[in-house]
Amino acid sequence: MQKFIPKETRKVDHMKDKRILYVSSEVIPYLPETEISSMSFEAPRMVNSKGGQIRIFMPRYGNINERRHQLHEVIRLSGMNLVINDLDMPLIIKVASIPKERMQVYFIDNEDYFKRKATLTDEEGNLFPDNDERAIFFAKGVIETVKKLNWSPDVIHVHGWLASMLPLYLRNYYANEPLFSHSKIVTSVYDHGYKGTLDKNMLEKVKFDGIDEQKITDLAKPTYNNVMKVAIDNSDAIIVGSEEIPEELSKHLETIDQPVLEYKKPDEFADAYEAFYQTEVLV
Repeated sequence: MQKFIPKETRKVDHMKDKRILYVSSEVIPYLPETEISSMSFEAPRMVNSKGGQIRIFMPRYGNINERRHQLHEVIRLSGMNLVINDLDMPLIIKVASIPKERMQVYFIDNEDYFKRKATLTDEEGNLFPDNDERAIFFAKGVIETVKKLNWSPDVIHVHGWLASMLPLYLRNYYANEPLFSHSKIVTSVYDHGYKGTLDKNMLEKVKFDGIDEQKITDLAKPTYNNVMKVAIDNSDAIIVGSEEIPEELSKHLETIDQPVLEYKKPDEFADAYEAFYQTEVLV
């Protein structure tokens, strides 16, 4: 593992005109404040303030108040069907603007997967049984929508385990997509996981999309740690997003060749992230 230490003396080019796609399971102000939802707002705001171009994607959970946040459907981007485990699932795209920030957020929506008035668990705190399919749908939905926008990102920065299928799908299912041929994937690893496992048939559902079983053996038991290992292994660089992460993931990070940025506190992340993007990712 290459440890990345930003040097004050290192010359860092400006972020101007760099295109960075943020893909997150949660973003404030649409969901309550957590490490993930806060960083999924603060990192794009930092890039935006430095002249970079950003797009933010998140799921349109049923507990997001569409009226209060002024979400509206983008007809020209909606209407496609995504095949998930041999079923056609309609993709709906909505959009909203974060007040005062001049930042747009795109929402991936589908009646079956995202209408329920909750995010990832039911009232008893149990994981929804289709969270694995929701993660696959979200990853494909983001990539297909960015294709329709014809917007080629320099960096794709992934936050949260529901977004964690995106590196795998971009590197394998969409491996020959020219729009992403130069895109680098950064995954942030957080301590916000889940107990137990996702659906035990998750590996078969991913295999259905023609992804080599050798690349997804960890999904035979889709624990939080194993799902994140798949994301890490398909990324170009890693950021540790929590002060402490599961020991199993810490050990996995010691075995990889990709650059790793150690945890940065909220008041010191901006310069470190910018330097990391510039000197370790955009090279």
